[in-house]
Amino acid sequence: MSSKITFPVDASHILMFARAINETNAAYLDADAAKKTENGGIIAPPTFATCVTQFDPDPELRPTPGHAWYGSGRTASDAPPPGSTELHAEQHYEYYRPLRPGDILEVERKEGKTWSKEGRRGTLHFKERIAEYRDKASGELVMIARAVGVRVESKG
Repeated sequence: MSSKITFPVDASHILMFARAINETNAAYLDADAAKKTENGGIIAPPTFATCVTQFDPDPELRPTPGHAWYGSGRTASDAPPPGSTELHAEQHYEYYRPLRPGDILEVERKEGKTWSKEGRRGTLHFKERIAEYRDKASGELVMIARAVGVRVESKG
């Protein structure tokens, strides 16, 4: 499964995100102060890249009117199978340069590695998802985000 999403980075989105996570670094909030930093202007906080979900026409983690949602209860259409639990296990961001207002990124999401291992409560099934963020005009790789999910398959 691979999909591409266009992700415009806007200064007002950066400001709202920074305020939502109670970030106080002027590099994210104050254009005049940010000009004096080594980056020379406003940049996005490291976890801002998760906002790409808002530009996804078919979001996995955002409720969609008329459809059962993963987080809406035991009877939701994407609920884990009986006897298992799905968890977000890890998140990694590898930046080649900061995200800046005015960037228009093309984000390609794809499946990564899968693996399993035995745990105390059952088999742990790991699944990696990779998102590559590229400058839409130049094709330059700006960052890579890796997320690892784990599903527990209970013993007996």
